[in-house]
Amino acid sequence: MSVEVINYLERFACAADRAGFKREVLAEVGGFSIPAYTKSAEGLPVIYLSSGVHGDEPAGPLALLEMLEDGFFEQPVNWLICPLLNPVGLTNGTRENGDGIDLNRDYLALKSEEVRAHVHWLKQQPVPDIFISLHEDWESSGFYLYEINVAGAPSAARAVLAAAAVEIPPEPEEVIDDHDVRESGWIDHPPTADFPKSWPEAIFLANRGAGVSYTLETPSSLELARRVACHQLAVKELVEGLLLTR
Repeated sequence: MSVEVINYLERFACAADRAGFKREVLAEVGGFSIPAYTKSAEGLPVIYLSSGVHGDEPAGPLALLEMLEDGFFEQPVNWLICPLLNPVGLTNGTRENGDGIDLNRDYLALKSEEVRAHVHWLKQQPVPDIFISLHEDWESSGFYLYEINVAGAPSAARAVLAAAAVEIPPEPEEVIDDHDVRESGWIDHPPTADFPKSWPEAIFLANRGAGVSYTLETPSSLELARRVACHQLAVKELVEGLLLTR
């Protein structure tokens, strides 16, 4: 299933406006706007979600759009949302942007226009209590996640894996993407990049002080609708779990 980017961006903007979000354009790249959305709620947690940094991973952007249109983000939280960071890649069906750069390895070098603009915006926002990044993996057969827990907070990994398993069970391999798992589907990752000069967004946020981050990975080999639903289950568990502990 392909995603028509202009239609996607218009639907997201309309739904966000109805839900009371403020919209900013981070950059114009390849004829597309890269939007960011914020909504404030004084004294409540800051939750930041991003998706679409890899253009061949459409499930994340679609999951956030459906959740927005269904009213999930009307919950009183300080929301920061970047739903589609690589619109050119999504149009082309490529992991990289139009210049062949993997944006999720560019958060230190800042070679791409997209990431330079994104980092500039992030530095103007409050540091999130939790960062949730939606991704896909072409090599996995099950759902898995990376957890970076700088704050030493109680882990939500088991609860998220259980929630996601309603749609997609955890990845069974003991080594995922060259990382040993702590438990099935759970990579406990330090706040340092696997390759020191190639920072993902999660490493940038950890170094900025974000207490906890979860990178959610659905298997690209499964039906898109299942991947979208799995992301939604995982995000809802993370958000509602955080709110219950406050």
